[in-house]
Amino acid sequence: MKSHIAALLLATSAVFPALAQTLAVKTSAPERYVVKKGDTLWDISSLYLNSPWKWPALWQWNPQINNPHLIYPGDVLSLHYDSEGNPRLSLAKGVRRLSPQVRVVSDKNQAIPTLPLAVMEPFMRFEQAMGESDFDQLPMVLGSNFNYKMNIEGHLLYVKGDLPRGGNYGIYRKGDAYRDPDNGAILAYESILVGTGRVVRTGNIEAGKPSTVKIESVRREVKPSDVLMPISSGQSYSANFKMTQPVQAISGNIIASSNKLREFSTMAVVVIDLGRKDDLHEGNVLAIHRQSPTVIEKESGPSYIEDASSLDKVITQVSEWFGEENDEDSVVWHMPKEQVGELMLFKVYDNISYAMVTKTRQPVRVGDSVSSR
Repeated sequence: MKSHIAALLLATSAVFPALAQTLAVKTSAPERYVVKKGDTLWDISSLYLNSPWKWPALWQWNPQINNPHLIYPGDVLSLHYDSEGNPRLSLAKGVRRLSPQVRVVSDKNQAIPTLPLAVMEPFMRFEQAMGESDFDQLPMVLGSNFNYKMNIEGHLLYVKGDLPRGGNYGIYRKGDAYRDPDNGAILAYESILVGTGRVVRTGNIEAGKPSTVKIESVRREVKPSDVLMPISSGQSYSANFKMTQPVQAISGNIIASSNKLREFSTMAVVVIDLGRKDDLHEGNVLAIHRQSPTVIEKESGPSYIEDASSLDKVITQVSEWFGEENDEDSVVWHMPKEQVGELMLFKVYDNISYAMVTKTRQPVRVGDSVSSR
């Protein structure tokens, strides 16, 4: 195991050659820290580093634990420096913290998650991003045992599909399309969990017999044309990710947010228009940037383009279309993008990814760009 970790650290230094030289621990970083229940790996990384994704370079693998990326409540972390002056964080040996007020209980069966599990869990367990053909292939709600357009808990649904008796299913509705902001192409569709149900009678499509599903819980009313997807009993998923920066240079955009608000801050879940096709993976950390406003400089002085006259806006737009210079009386200044935050991917599809905003310098918006720095 130790040789594998050494190889991992060497690979990390190869990907980030300047990391060892630029790694700097915060002046406020504690020399020792006792991991508490409710901590996340991101929280602890942020205690020591301004760039938490550099955590693998700081964390010193310790043979006392089986997995170098897992830390547990009750563990005591110790900050020290190696012979070359590089900061290292490791699991303190033989250290027990005694307190008359707080007792930290070590739970070796549940490592702390990388990000807050309560925020990620609904998206990891239920939420899906699907294509048009995916919806068409799923069992569809035809109606119920009541002549209602909307159904609630306890109603029986009749579903087009041969579903196994006793099976547990999530009931979904096609939501908004996730679109490429450049050309409007549909990348995927949001699938909205509206309820759950259990199959009480199997069906037979060839005989024209629908399956019968009893609604067991609802988040909103179930309607005809909603579709079903199985929920695995005891479904498991990892809440621990290796935080890394993508090797390749990429750029994309935030195209949606889970709260549907115009602006949002840390711990918000967003959707970006990048995915596996861009060689992205769960745990990748991206920077969030916003375009600074364009300025038009005229004899009367500079002004933001949104404050300029309608004629100036048209002239500026036409000039940009044809790649022409503006007249001598006005100069258009295209300002740079500025970083406004960071996010980490936790669920990656082919064309899109779900991510959590982990750091903000100002409120983040749909339309802000993301990049690998």
